[in-house]
Amino acid sequence: MSVPTARRTRGLRRHLPALLLVLPLVFGMLGTPASTPVVQGDELSDAKAKAAALKKKVADQRAKVAALNSLQRGLADEIKNTRSELREIGADLTKVKKKITKMEAAIEVVKTAYEGLVAQVKAMDIELERVVGEEIAKKRELSERRALLAERVRNAYDTDRTSPLETFLSGGTFTDLLAEMSYYIDVGEQDKALATQITQDQETLAAIHQNVEATRARTNELRQETAAQKRTLDRSLKDLKEAKAALKKLEKKVAKSLREQKARYAALARNKANAAAIIRKAAADQKKLARRIDALIKKQVKRGNIPSKYNGTMRWPMSNFTISGEYGCSGYGGYAPGHGCAHYHNGIDMVGPSNAAIRAAAPGIVVVCGWNWADGADPAWIVVVAHSGNLRTWYAHMQPSCPAKVGERVSSGELIGRQGATGHATGAHLHWMVEFNGNFTNPRLFL
Repeated sequence: MSVPTARRTRGLRRHLPALLLVLPLVFGMLGTPASTPVVQGDELSDAKAKAAALKKKVADQRAKVAALNSLQRGLADEIKNTRSELREIGADLTKVKKKITKMEAAIEVVKTAYEGLVAQVKAMDIELERVVGEEIAKKRELSERRALLAERVRNAYDTDRTSPLETFLSGGTFTDLLAEMSYYIDVGEQDKALATQITQDQETLAAIHQNVEATRARTNELRQETAAQKRTLDRSLKDLKEAKAALKKLEKKVAKSLREQKARYAALARNKANAAAIIRKAAADQKKLARRIDALIKKQVKRGNIPSKYNGTMRWPMSNFTISGEYGCSGYGGYAPGHGCAHYHNGIDMVGPSNAAIRAAAPGIVVVCGWNWADGADPAWIVVVAHSGNLRTWYAHMQPSCPAKVGERVSSGELIGRQGATGHATGAHLHWMVEFNGNFTNPRLFL
């Protein structure tokens, strides 16, 4: 303890008994002293309210981040599935194109949500700067009030001051006594109010400091979350770009095949009458062929070599291929009418690598392997496999060979020929058909 402090303490102790004797007398004459000024708790309440608001803001931000995470995961899964579809055989490019368009819209939603996070980070930076400034100002104010209280205590309890009792006993008037006591009472009440304010300032400062730390922690956390979202979004954009490039490549390949098909029927279209006659003759010849095949299959069914009904699924007859022509209505004049279409394509055209292997789509018996003279003077090489009494698959435009002989049983995936360009074909491809109950049906229904 320093010497001045010790002297003040001793002086205060020396004057205290006299003060205790005089104070009842003075209070009895003057009445109850004025009440202590009330210290407002607005700043503390404001700090607590801001802490509650920050807590709610953090909860809202985390909910938005969780929603964005869900969007990002869904988008990434969709892109992954789309890229897998593009690598699969028999990709439906129209369907994939629609999915990519949908994903592009989803990307925009994710971008908007991400930009909202970036704006939140900027807002949190500004808020952090504000609460740090508020904390600095409060520290300065608290320091100034502490210094003021210390100075007031030093002045109020200076050991050199004459006590009220000494003033009264030394012959001073009662007016002098009242003046001296008023000074002590006023100083005490003001010091008490100032001490109370300092105590509340300390509590307020603690609350503000908690807000600073919470805001700083959340700002850092949000910045990290935003960076993670950016990395995920960049990956999705990259993967989607690759998927679009793969789709474009396949579309070009299919477009080339379609141009070849158009060229194949161009000459035929120049002479519609001749084309109609050729189509009619081909249709009649195909019916004859179908009747002959029916007879062959009935014999096999009677012998027990072929089941009456097929129970199972099929597989694509080629690997690593693109589809150049789907089953159903077509705009090509070389196809005969059927199923309500002016030009009906009764199978799926598949384009694979050079000399690509063609395999049985399901287990069965080979009933035809040879030239399809029903096509006319330029026949295609075909293979027909019967899977049951009412289900068979056709493979046309193949190279002239029979890895599996007529009457032999083949398993699913067994080699039955190679891709070729025999018959009315300007390029190597496979025309795959599925005949069910005497009608050519969409092969996709059996996969």
